[in-house]
Amino acid sequence: MDKAKIVKGKFILLLIPVIIFVIAVRPPMVFRAIPKPRGAQHMCPFQISEETITPLNNTKHLLVSAYMDQRVTGFDIRIIGIFRRDSIQPLHCLFCCSGYFSGSTPATISQHSDNFGFAFVTTDIMCQIPQHCNATHVTLLTQPDGENMSNQIWLQIRNKKTSEKEDKRLHFNFTVCISNLFGDYNNVLQFAQTLEIYRLLGVDRVVIYKTSCGPELDRLLQIYTQEGFVEMVPWPIDQHLNPSRGWLFSEHGGDVHYFGQLTTLNECIYRSMDRSHYVLLNDIDEIIMPYQHNDLMSLMNMLQQQHPDVGYFGCLFLIENHIFPKNPFDKSANSTMPQWRGVPGFNILEHIYREEPDRTLYHPHKMIVKPRAVEQTSVHDVLKMFGQKFKVPLDICRIIHSPISMPRQPLLDQLHLDTRLWDFKDRMLPNVMTVMRKAGLLKSEEQR
Repeated sequence: MDKAKIVKGKFILLLIPVIIFVIAVRPPMVFRAIPKPRGAQHMCPFQISEETITPLNNTKHLLVSAYMDQRVTGFDIRIIGIFRRDSIQPLHCLFCCSGYFSGSTPATISQHSDNFGFAFVTTDIMCQIPQHCNATHVTLLTQPDGENMSNQIWLQIRNKKTSEKEDKRLHFNFTVCISNLFGDYNNVLQFAQTLEIYRLLGVDRVVIYKTSCGPELDRLLQIYTQEGFVEMVPWPIDQHLNPSRGWLFSEHGGDVHYFGQLTTLNECIYRSMDRSHYVLLNDIDEIIMPYQHNDLMSLMNMLQQQHPDVGYFGCLFLIENHIFPKNPFDKSANSTMPQWRGVPGFNILEHIYREEPDRTLYHPHKMIVKPRAVEQTSVHDVLKMFGQKFKVPLDICRIIHSPISMPRQPLLDQLHLDTRLWDFKDRMLPNVMTVMRKAGLLKSEEQR
C-alpha cells in the first residue's frame, strides 16, 4: 500500500511540470481566435452624411447627393457634385452593399458645359455597381484602395428604381423647383401670392433651396413647410465657397454661379424623378401660366395629345419669359386689402402691364419637364436629355415674370395690358390671408 502511494506521488510530481508548461504556452481563453463567419463582415457605412453639401476627402470638391440612374448604358449611379475645374483627378466609387464593402469601380467624371467662367462647376460622377451588390450607400476614393475607410463619409443612394413601372407610384403631378433663396430676400406678399396661384394651378409640391432670407419670409416658409406644400432644402453654400450673386464671373466674381443655382436645379430634378410626373423650373418671381386652361394638368394633357410620339422618357416644354415691370402699375388692386399694409413685398395683382420681348436678341425661356427626360440642365435650357423638346406657343402658355427691379423702366405705350392673374384673384386672396394670418404677419384692426 505504501509502495502504491509512492508511485502515485511520483506520477503527480511528473504531471505538475507538464500542466505548468501547457498553461504557459497556451493563450488565455479570452484571446482565442473566434472562427470568422462565412461571407464578409458588416463594416459599412461608418459615417453617413446628413448634410446637403459634403466636402470630398483629399480634394477641393463638394458632393451633394447620389441617385440610382440606369438610363445611361454602363452606369448605375449618378452622384451630383460641385467640382473645382482645375483640380479634377481620377476617382473611384466604393459601395456599401447592405452593410458589406464592395470592390471599388472607376468613376467617370462629367462636368456640365455651362460654368459661366466660374472656378467651380456642377459635375456628375457616374459609377457602376459591382455584381451581386445591393448598394445602399456610396462614397468616392482618390485611390482604388488603401484609404482609411473610417474617415470616409457616405451618401445614401436615392431613387432605387428608374423603370417604366415606376410611373404608377409617382405621388405628385407637379413639382416646382425654386433656386436659390439667399441674402435678405423678404418679398413676403409676392411669395405668398405666387405659391397660392401655383396651388390653384394644381402644383403639389414646391422645393426651395434656402441659404438665407428675411425674418418675415422665414416665418411664412415655416407655415408652408408644416403644411407639406413646401419642401425646404438647406443650402449652406456660403459655408464652403464664396458664391456669386450674379450669373457671370467676369462681372460678378466669386467661386460659383449664383449661389450654386445650376447644381440645385439639377438636384431638384433627380430628387423629383421618382415622385413627380412633371417639374417646373423657374424663379420665385415667375409663374408659368396657362392662358387657355384653368390648370396645369389640362395644359399638359393637351400638349401630350399634340405630341403623342414622345416615347417613354417624355419631353421638355420651353415657356417664353414675359416681364411685367414693377412700374407702371394698377394702384386699385391694392385698395381691397388694407390688412396687407406693412407686409413686406409688393402685390403682383398690381402688375398688369406686359413688356413685349425683343426676339431679335437672345430671349430666355423656362421649362416644364418630365424629370426622366433630363440628364443635365442649365437655367434656360437642358444640356443633355433623352426625350424631345418643344416650344409652347405664346397664346397657350407664357411666364408672368414680376421682378423686384429692372435696369430700365419701359414707357406705358410700350406695354400690353394683361390681367390673366385677376382670373385667380377671388380664390387666391382668401388663401393668402389665411397663410399670412397663421404666420402672424397681418395687422389687427386696432393696428390699422
